[in-house]
Amino acid sequence: MLASLALLLGLPLALAAEPPSCAPLVPVTFDNATIPGLLGHWIYIAGASRYPPHLEELKAVKYAAFSFSPGSHEDELNVTEIMRLNETCVVKNTSKILVFWHNSTLAHVDDQVASTAKLIQSDKDLLILKHLNTNFPGLSLSARNLSVSTAHREEFEHHAKCLGLSKEEMVYAPWKTRGDS
Repeated sequence: MLASLALLLGLPLALAAEPPSCAPLVPVTFDNATIPGLLGHWIYIAGASRYPPHLEELKAVKYAAFSFSPGSHEDELNVTEIMRLNETCVVKNTSKILVFWHNSTLAHVDDQVASTAKLIQSDKDLLILKHLNTNFPGLSLSARNLSVSTAHREEFEHHAKCLGLSKEEMVYAPWKTRGDS
C-alpha cells in the first residue's frame, strides 16, 4: 500500500521531468499570402538527411543562397541559386518550384529531377522544409540572413530529431550564425 502511494505521488514529478514529446511537424496550409511570403532572398543554413548521397552533398556545400521570384503562372516560382560546392561555384537560374495548392506541397524541378517538400510552420524569416521521401527523412533550414538564433537552430534540431535523424545526419553550413536566443 505504501509503495503504491509513493508511486502515485511520484508519478506527476516523473512525468514532468520527461523531455518534450515529438508532436507531428505542422505543415503550412497554403493561402494567398503563403507564396508571396516566400519571394525574395534566402540563405541555406543547415540540412539533415538519412539518404547517403544527399548527406554527402550537404557536406560539400560551403555556401548556398537562392532567390524565389514569381513564375509565369500562379503555381510556379522561378529560382536563382548560387552555391559553392567544395571548390566549385555554381550559378543556376533555370530551375522552378511548382506549387501544388491542393496539398500544400512544393516541388523543385531541376534538369528533369524533381524533389518535393512541405513548408513547416515557423518564423516568417525561416524556411524549414520537410523533404518528402518515404524511405529517407530529410529537413532543411534556410533564413533571410545569417542571423539565426540559438532558439531557431534548436527548433530545427528538434524537428530533425523527431523525424528520427541523428546529430551525425545534421550538417550546418560552415559559417558562423548568431548564437543568442
